[in-house]
Order: sequence, then structure tokens, then C-alpha cells
Amino acid sequence: MPHVTLLDGRTVWPALGLGTWRMGEAADSRRAEVAAVRLALEMGYRLIDTAEMYGDGGAEEVVGAALAEALRAGDVTRDELVIVSKVLPGNASRRGTVQACDRSRRRLGLDRVDLYLLHWQGSHPLRDTLAAFDELQTAGVITHWGVSNFDLGSMKRLIGLPGGEHCAANQVYYSLGERGIDFDLKPWQAQRGLPLMAYSPIDQGAITRDARLAALARPLGVTAAQLALAWTLRDGGVIAIPKAVREPHLRENLAAAGLALDPGTRAALDALFAPPRRPSPLAMT
Repeated sequence: MPHVTLLDGRTVWPALGLGTWRMGEAADSRRAEVAAVRLALEMGYRLIDTAEMYGDGGAEEVVGAALAEALRAGDVTRDELVIVSKVLPGNASRRGTVQACDRSRRRLGLDRVDLYLLHWQGSHPLRDTLAAFDELQTAGVITHWGVSNFDLGSMKRLIGLPGGEHCAANQVYYSLGERGIDFDLKPWQAQRGLPLMAYSPIDQGAITRDARLAALARPLGVTAAQLALAWTLRDGGVIAIPKAVREPHLRENLAAAGLALDPGTRAALDALFAPPRRPSPLAMT
């Protein structure tokens, strides 16, 4: 498993984690979803991404139930885990951020969240959200904070604010099919050693149905999804968080983290999915 080093130079996180978008939305799926997260932890997943928005807190409850089982069984220790959650923009006032974090921690059953993100920028002043993040860090209930769905302009404004330089990550939609950030945002973050988190790195499964990608993957002995994930992780500094609930997909994604791409394969992927030649709006789901 490759790892990504945070700006502080001491914190190291796995480059592949588990996403939980669309979990916690239906009561009749809850048991299977808890089992899927539990299985992921047994397999070796150590970074789990969730948000208060997912299932109106239901995904956090799913993650919390799975974590409780795994911790009780001794399959994992708390210090091995990286748990990520997010505050909705509508809750991101100074007081609202603190309250939202408290609710998320209760649903997760945790004393602290390892990385707490602003899900996207809304109407509340960013200064107030950053002040809340600082308050939460001082209280020890979050370890790091970051943002999500911030384009290059937003990131530049962020680091210009008091405390903005402490941002630990920016989570955006990034995949072979949506690689617009390769033009500006990704190299800008790489230059500063600021990790990028890639959500929907296999385009919610759509990229796996691309016949051209499957044909390129076949001689390598991997699936289209594995090739797409390996491409996302190719340069380091990126944490991919594909969602999966079925055991074959969980194992497939985890194995992709160890796949290195040779120059010829990289060139072939660039030919199929052309690098951007100009700035483009940030992709969002």
C-alpha cells in the first residue's frame, strides 16, 4: 500500500481508502453496509471517508457500527485508522461547525475525527469555518482539517486567510474521465505538498464499462477498474476513496494500490483520455 505524507511531514496516510457515499440511505441495506465496512477493515483498509450529508448522517452511523465491531474484536486499533468526515456548507458557521462535528462524532462513536472537511463552500464566511476548525483542533476533537470541491482560485483564497496554510487536504472529483485538475489544481497542490483526495476515481463504475480501457487492462492481467485506480495514484500525493460494498470489488480496489504503471501504459492512457490543455470548471457529482 503506497502512502501519502501530509504537510507536517510526520503524518502518513494510506493512499487508498473506502468511500461511503450513498450508504446509510435505507434501513433495509444497513446490515449489509455495516458488514461491507467491517469486511474492508478486516482486509486492511484503514482510511474511511464519510460525511454528515450521506444518508443524513446514516453513513456515519454505518461506519460507526462497523468501527465499534472491529475495535471490540481487536482487528484494528484506533491509532491505525484515518476517519474522514465533512460539514455541510449550511452548517459551516463558527458555532454550527462545532455542533456539526459533535453530531458526527456521536454517530461515528469516536472522540475525534482525523480529518474534518468543509464539503463545499457556501454562504458562511470561510474565516468563520476556519476559526471553528482551529477551535476543534485545540479541543482535540479533530486532528486535521481540510476542504472539498475547491478549485484553484478557491484554494489560493483559502491559504491567504489566517490559518489557511494549515489545510491538510482538498477532496475533489478526479478520475481518468474527469481529469481537468491535471491542468492546474493538481500540480499546484503537488508543488506545495498538499495532498489531493480523489472521490469517484472510477467514475462511480462508469469507467469500468469503457471497452478501450478494458482492452488495455487485459494484457496486464488487471481489470479496467484497477487500471483506472492505479492511474489515479500514479504520481503520489493522491488518496483515492472509491466506494465498494461487494467483497470482490473491495479486494480488487485494494490490490490496485500496489499496481505500478510503466511509461508505455501511461502514454496509452493519455491517448485514450487526453490530458487537459486549458483550465476547466471543477467536476462535481
